[in-house]
Amino acid sequence: MLEVDSLSVKIGERKIVDNVSFVLKEHDILIVMGPNGAGKTTLFKAIMGIIPHEGKALLDKSDIKTFSTRELAKKIGVLTQKHQPRFAHSVYDVVSLGRYAYQKGLFASLDKNDKKKIDDALKLTGIYDIKNQSVLTLSGGELQRTFLAQLFAQEPKILILDEPTNHLDLQYQIAIFDIIREWVKQDNRAVMAAVHDINTAYSYGNRAILMNEGKVHVQGSVEQVLDREHLKAVYKVDVVDWMQSLLRYWDLQ
Repeated sequence: MLEVDSLSVKIGERKIVDNVSFVLKEHDILIVMGPNGAGKTTLFKAIMGIIPHEGKALLDKSDIKTFSTRELAKKIGVLTQKHQPRFAHSVYDVVSLGRYAYQKGLFASLDKNDKKKIDDALKLTGIYDIKNQSVLTLSGGELQRTFLAQLFAQEPKILILDEPTNHLDLQYQIAIFDIIREWVKQDNRAVMAAVHDINTAYSYGNRAILMNEGKVHVQGSVEQVLDREHLKAVYKVDVVDWMQSLLRYWDLQ
């Protein structure tokens, strides 16, 4: 569904993303990991055409650069880690913005199909009962689910998630990825997600890319990528040993 070929991003003399290539296939939840500064967010921005880059990002075999903003919104949805709404819009109104790409004019009203897609997205994310509530009153988890619902209303084929649960409590982290796992099971859907938590990667990903200093250190199945030696080389600490040491605390419960 998405093919990235020799993609690089250069700022001054420094390559922030260095010759990255991979393929995103139908039903994939591709986890992108690496320390801060590894180039994950820059990679996502380059794929979306937000920043200049070398190499290609091909969506259904066509260069993403050839898509209009409206066309691209029908193909790819992006969710970042934090939102700061400033106005007291209702949850419904925020989710309805996901239908923008399908509107025939700036002030076009929502038709029957638009409203169904919005209701479906609200129900899928479990926020239908608060659809009339102001987004200024929501918890972090409710707010993130609101913006996820906006993406679902947008009907993209690919979700790009940039640390979508980084600031959320554990129950909301689980809820968000449970929803995403169900969503991606349908035909012609795939997910790319940058995460820091190794447990999340194991629980939800089927493939992974481990990045370091802008380069792909290793890619493959989650089990292959999150290997002790690979993690140690990138994070400069024995991550497996540290994780196993934490399990001793649960043995005391």
